[in-house]
Amino acid sequence: MSMTNKTGKKFTFIDLFAGIGGIRIAFERNGGKCIFTSEWDESCQVMYEANFGQKPHGDITKVNASEVPDHDILTGGFPCQAFSIIGNKLGFADTRGTLFFDVERILKAKQPKAFLLENVKQLVSHDKGRTFKVILEHLENLGYFVHYKVLNGLDFGTPQKRERIVLVGFKENYPFEFPKKGVETKTLSDILEPDNQVDKKHFLSDYFRKKLQKKLKEQNKTPRIRPSVWHENKGGNIGMHPHSCALRANGSYNYLTVNGERRLTPREMLRLQGFPDSFKIVVPDTQVRKQAGNSVVIPKIEAVAHAMIQAMSQKPQHERKLAQIDLFIREEKIERIYAH
Repeated sequence: MSMTNKTGKKFTFIDLFAGIGGIRIAFERNGGKCIFTSEWDESCQVMYEANFGQKPHGDITKVNASEVPDHDILTGGFPCQAFSIIGNKLGFADTRGTLFFDVERILKAKQPKAFLLENVKQLVSHDKGRTFKVILEHLENLGYFVHYKVLNGLDFGTPQKRERIVLVGFKENYPFEFPKKGVETKTLSDILEPDNQVDKKHFLSDYFRKKLQKKLKEQNKTPRIRPSVWHENKGGNIGMHPHSCALRANGSYNYLTVNGERRLTPREMLRLQGFPDSFKIVVPDTQVRKQAGNSVVIPKIEAVAHAMIQAMSQKPQHERKLAQIDLFIREEKIERIYAH
C-alpha cells in the first residue's frame, strides 16, 4: 500500500547513486517526480532503463552541477564499501568514500529544500566518529537541519535484518521524526518461492548439504524453524532465523541458504528489499545478486519519505537544533554485533 502525502502536492527529486532504483520507487509512491538520475554501473543502468524508461547519467564526478535540474529533494545511497565492516573501512581514504563530497557539491549548487542519504551503520563509528562528524559539519554548514538514525528493515515489513543509517536534512527546521515501523508486514513465507518452482541450479549439492549438516551436529543445533534462512558467519557458526540476514553485494548467495537446502533466487532477493514482482529482471543472476545486495529496503525509505513530506507541510520551528554526534559509539560494540 502506497502512502500519499498530506498536502497532495507533487514534488521533484533527484536520484544519485541510484543503483536499480529502490529509492526512486519509495519517493514516487509518495507523489514525487524523479527529474534526474545518476548511476555509473552499466548493468544497473540496464536494469534501471528497463524498469523506468530512462537511462541514468553516468559517473557523478563527471557531471557538472549546472547539468542537474533544480529540485525539491536530493536522494542518494552514496557508496558504503568505504565504511562497511565487509569492506576495508578506509573511509575518505577510499575513492568511494570521497563521493560524499559530490553530494555536497550538488547540494551547495542547487540548494534543494531537503535531502535523504543512506549508508551502512558503521559510518557513525568509522575512525572513532571523526568521519561522521566531518559529514555532519559539511551538511550543517550548507544550512541544513540534520537528523539521523539507524533503522532496521525488520521494523518496516521486510523479513531482512538490515540496519542502515539514514540522514535527513531540511533547509527549514521542520518538526521531523523518524518513523518507527512500516504499514504492512511480510514473512519469509510471503517472500520465498515454492521449492518445486525453483530452478535446480539454486539447490545445494549433496556435498555442501552434508557439510552443513555436519557443522550443525558439531554445534549441537537442530533446525526448529521452517521456513528459515541459515546464516553461516566468518567463524563458521550457523544461525537459523525466521528472517534473512542483510543481503550483501557479493556474498549473499554463498553464505545464506533457505532451510539449509538451497540458495536464494534473484527474485527472492529483490523481494527481501521490497521490490514488487512487476520489477523486470533483464540481466544475469550474478548481476541481480550484486544489485539486490547494494539496494535499499524500499518500505523503510518509503516510510521515511512519507515522514519527510508530512514534516515539510508543517510550520517550521524557530530554534536551531544541530545534530548531535554520539562519540561514545565504539568500534568494539559494532564488532560484537556482527560477531553473532
